[in-house]
Amino acid sequence: MLTSLTFRIVSVNGILFRNSALRTRNGQVGGTIVMRTPKTVRGLEEFSRVRLSRSFFMRDFLYSDISNLHGIPNLPADPDLAISAGRRLCEELLEPLQATFGRLAIRSAYRSAAVNAFGNAHHHNCASNERNYGRHIWDRRDARGSMGATACIVVPWFADRLLEGTPWQAMARWIHDHLPYSQLQFFPKLGAFNIGWQEYPKREIQLHPASRVPDPAGHAEPHWRPCGSIPGVSHPMTKTCA
Repeated sequence: MLTSLTFRIVSVNGILFRNSALRTRNGQVGGTIVMRTPKTVRGLEEFSRVRLSRSFFMRDFLYSDISNLHGIPNLPADPDLAISAGRRLCEELLEPLQATFGRLAIRSAYRSAAVNAFGNAHHHNCASNERNYGRHIWDRRDARGSMGATACIVVPWFADRLLEGTPWQAMARWIHDHLPYSQLQFFPKLGAFNIGWQEYPKREIQLHPASRVPDPAGHAEPHWRPCGSIPGVSHPMTKTCA
């Protein structure tokens, strides 16, 4: 039977952790280690080394132009939640994409609440914090209580195919047919697109700037509503060259 709950702050290589110790009547102690926001260079180095999947580490997702230019730290207030969401994004979406189409380039991924708020206030193509919880702000759940993570990526192989006339819908169709995404948003430069994983997936696809159109029929098919009529793609795209 649980009789007490105590907390102790410990430091491991400069990273602060909160150790929650559960003490029972017979004196046994158990608990979990909770990672806290890095406060030192060594702590940040250790945090950035966290492996999210076979190919990706936390460091791959921390770069931010806004953070670099304006000196706003791009570090999570809840590292454990950011890591958990990031792992699902990497394992379920990014790794299969990279295995199929080759190397991915990460354009923009994790944003701290402060970085995103600054970007939104200064019109730097950042949605509000409320809209980005569980998306680019990995360490906050959205209004539905859903954990999630989004990354804006470029697939160089696909960027080359676009120059040859392949429509953006081809990649959208392939992802829809093969991966458990929540949201996709395609951009005009380099064939870049946001791809997001969420606990409660929305299965939405849009061409920027466009209104999101959730599928009213159980998410069986993606719905598109760009600034004009865009035909669907009747077959998935296949990779035919290296």
